[in-house]
Formats: sequence, C-alpha cells, structure tokens
Amino acid sequence: MQGEGVMLDFKKTINNTGKIAKSLVAFANNKGGKLLVGVADDGSIKGVKSEEEEKYMILTSAHQFCKPAIEPDFEEIYVDDKLVLVVDIPESDTKPHYALDDQGKWWAYIRIDDKSVLASKIIVEVLKNDYKDKGVLISYSDNEKKLLQYLDENERITLKEFSKLLRSSYRKAQKILVNLILTNVIKSHTTEREEYFTAVR
Repeated sequence: MQGEGVMLDFKKTINNTGKIAKSLVAFANNKGGKLLVGVADDGSIKGVKSEEEEKYMILTSAHQFCKPAIEPDFEEIYVDDKLVLVVDIPESDTKPHYALDDQGKWWAYIRIDDKSVLASKIIVEVLKNDYKDKGVLISYSDNEKKLLQYLDENERITLKEFSKLLRSSYRKAQKILVNLILTNVIKSHTTEREEYFTAVR
C-alpha cells in the first residue's frame, strides 16, 4: 500500500468534523484525493467500527464545515477482514473551498506532499481565477520584465523580495504574481516555512 501523499490521506478514525474539513478542502482545491478511514498514519489497517457513524461525520463535515459544500463518494473495502472506508473527493470546479476553524473563521487549504497546508492569498486568487476561462492577456510591462530577469539570475523569489524589487505594495506585487501563475509563466511553491516562485522552464 502506498503511503500518504498529495492524493492520499490516512485517518484511523474520524473524531473531529472540523479537522477532517481541512483534508476535504485541500483535496477539492487540488486534483482531488482519497481519504482512507480505518488506516493508521503508518499505513497499518485498523478497520472502522461503524462505517455509518464515520460516514455521518464526514458528510456533516463536508456540508457544514466546508464552503462551498463538498460531495464525497464512499466505498467500503475489506482488507484482512477489516473494513476500510474509502472517501473519494473529486477535484472541484467551484474552487476555492474553505474549511471552518475553531474560531469560526474560514480558510482555504491545499495539499502539499502528505499535508493539508493553509493556502496563501496568492494561491487563493489563482484558485478563484483558474476556472474563469477569460484568457489572461499578458503584455509584459517593466514590472514583469524585472521579475523574469530576476528569476533568470536568481532561480527563485518571494513576495516580499518581489515587492522590494518593484518598490511597490504587496498587493500590486501579488496581482502580478497571480497573473503570471495563471498564464503559466511562473510557478508557486509552498513549504511549511515559506512560499516562493520560480520561472516555468
């Protein structure tokens, strides 16, 4: 059995509807994914006691803790006589999805390797615009040229470095980055510590 990854998440049991919303949202905002309930983090099969209860928790989470609501599909499989609930979350065409946190705030998440990570403002903008087929027309102004030249010489740049380079507000720098990601000129990379951008080669 492959380990957890961008499209696979293991849950021994579902005991927190809020927490599970993070995983559901991260998959829907990405390329979709599967949640295996009854499987420990190390991949060992524990099985679920009551699939009805687990399903109820997941549906409650998908409908009440995710916005827009998410519609997962369920499949039950037996591994070594233990029941594993497979929750399939398709890639959404109404991105971005947000999950509700304990403080009553809504946040967007994306999947990076085997973790659900908070999406930056830039990624949220990209998710919002990704499906609006309006063909972003890019005419390179000096700002875009500065960025591409910088990336030619330095491999990568952060939002902070870019706004310094332009001597402009974060907001303006962010807008340029979003447009360049949408037109596939640059790529965004998120680690747990930072977000940075590189040119698409």
